[in-house]
Amino acid sequence: MGIERALAGSDGFFTTTVEAVLGWARKFSLFQYPFVTACCGMEFMSVMNSHYDLARFGAEVPRFTPRQSDVLFIVGTVNHKLSPVLKIVYEQMTDPKWVVAFGVCASTGGVYDNYSAVPGIDHIIPVDVYIAGCPPRPESVLKGLMLLQDKIARRRLTDDYPELAQPSATAAERA
Repeated sequence: MGIERALAGSDGFFTTTVEAVLGWARKFSLFQYPFVTACCGMEFMSVMNSHYDLARFGAEVPRFTPRQSDVLFIVGTVNHKLSPVLKIVYEQMTDPKWVVAFGVCASTGGVYDNYSAVPGIDHIIPVDVYIAGCPPRPESVLKGLMLLQDKIARRRLTDDYPELAQPSATAAERA
């Protein structure tokens, strides 16, 4: 219906860029890998049910290997003993990859302000979206996912493939 409306007042075609098409395709085909360690997992499951329907955002079926996923949901507390495992899981994901910190424990360590808890997973791996709450409401999770989709859609092709970037002119070429 959107394409027909776009073509109605034109000569029967429309233009776009490869980056826009790639961003659109990536934002609606999110292969998620849930790294669930604590009680926020119950709220994560509620987002997957038919009432909130995470599938309408293109993130329906969780993958059970990081090699097949591009979004890593860190759901719950991460302790120092588990942090090397999280780093390995992140490194096994293919590029481009995104990370979502689900809940206050994944974002800042939460109520576990002690020697064993990591004070936020951004000390281990880079995080793209933080979802606040203890546990976060399903509406907050959906908003966080929409923020991630906007970030994915704005991503440039040269972010993933730097060799495609146009080399800048040197001083000798400008003269």
